[in-house]
Amino acid sequence: MKDYYQILGLQKGASKDEVKKAFRKLAAQYHPDKKTGNEEKYKEITEAYAVLGDDKKKAEYDTYGHAFNGGGGGQAGGFGGFNWADFAGQQGFNGQGFEFDISDIFENFGFGGQARQNRGRDISIEINLSFKEAVFGSTRKVLVTKNSTCVECKGTGGKPEAGTTTCTTCNGQGKVRETRQSIMGSFTTVRECNVCMGRGQVPKERCGHCAGAGIKRAQEEIEIKVPSGIENGEVIRMTGRGEAITAGQPGDLYVKIHVETHNTIKRDGTTLFTTLPIKLTDALLGGDYKIETLDGVIELKVPAGVSHGELLRVKERGVPTERGRGDFMVRINIEMPKKMSRKAQKLVEELREEGI
Repeated sequence: MKDYYQILGLQKGASKDEVKKAFRKLAAQYHPDKKTGNEEKYKEITEAYAVLGDDKKKAEYDTYGHAFNGGGGGQAGGFGGFNWADFAGQQGFNGQGFEFDISDIFENFGFGGQARQNRGRDISIEINLSFKEAVFGSTRKVLVTKNSTCVECKGTGGKPEAGTTTCTTCNGQGKVRETRQSIMGSFTTVRECNVCMGRGQVPKERCGHCAGAGIKRAQEEIEIKVPSGIENGEVIRMTGRGEAITAGQPGDLYVKIHVETHNTIKRDGTTLFTTLPIKLTDALLGGDYKIETLDGVIELKVPAGVSHGELLRVKERGVPTERGRGDFMVRINIEMPKKMSRKAQKLVEELREEGI
């Protein structure tokens, strides 16, 4: 059984911020496009983040481990800690026959009744962002072809004006009983009616738009809000925006982010870096330069006596965060003259005599 906390290098019960921070660090390290990339490892940490990054799934995982999504514990025929004799005794089993609701079994295993719910398929897409969009955040609209809830009948499968009638299969109960024989005797299972999908009612007339299915395959425009500071390879999870399914919960939409590189600016966490080439004389005497930032061109005063490779900091011109913005760091690159006039050479020789 996978330990999602261990995969992300965290202790059990780590906060949402700690989970997000750990995922970002590992995703940047193991992304397949990088030299240190590892596709299998990347898939593993993405899977862990999909669970621990979601409040509801994290709470279920913290309580039940993998049982919340059908992972099981590998004991007693796949249901860790379950004893059939105990269950039969609770239900009044007498060796001749008994009755139970199949959903009760899953609730006893820690599924909370979720195991019997249908769920639509998850969808994955990829989008490209410019360097600036990734730093400041962006809103994108994409067209996705998928099974969506019918806009005419709102998923009921019937004409809204026609109304409904009692399901004859389950007589309006929403459940049907089936009696079976086993070596322990006869037993009756109770399951959800697959005609009315547990509603107890069926439409009098089918919806002409979706032919009574309640879902229809079509293009849907989805707005994706990309948070500021997102990094290359990160995945945005949009709950319920995957494919719809009749009488069930829709799947999720996963959006993988690809960030384009910038010509002159690099990023390290919340800090942005650029390189500024300056003349030797400005390194000695100081000077004013114009530099390009993501906020536009700004003026930078280079102090006299600056060293080659020295970093000059421009505050609050970096990546936005909840606590403000990071810094913009300018690395100084002193350009040495390859050729000098006789006059310039004489002046330099005089400087050398001065001990400079």
